[in-house]
Amino acid sequence: MAETTQIVFKHTEVVEALLKKQGIHAGVWGLYVRFGLSAANVGASGADLMPAAIVPLLEIGLQKFEQENNLAVDAARVNPQTLPFGDSVPTPKP
Repeated sequence: MAETTQIVFKHTEVVEALLKKQGIHAGVWGLYVRFGLSAANVGASGADLMPAAIVPLLEIGLQKFEQENNLAVDAARVNPQTLPFGDSVPTPKP
C-alpha cells in the first residue's frame, strides 16, 4: 500500500480547526486568505524569457461572516463551549 503524502481538507474543516485552536465559541466565522502579487521574467533559458506573475499565499486566517456558507461555519455549532462537567452550553435556536 502506498504511503499517504497529501491530506486534503474542505474549507469549513480548516475553519473548524482554527476556531478550536483559538477557543472561539460564538459567531459565524469563515476562511480568510491574503495573497501577494509579484512579477518576474522566467524561462527555460535567457533567450526564452516571458513575463510571469508570482502569487504567494501570505496569510491564512478567520474572518467574521453574516451567515454560514461553503467557507463559513457557526462556532457555537462546531465548537460549543463546555461546562465544567463536560456538558455543552445550549445553543439558542434562531
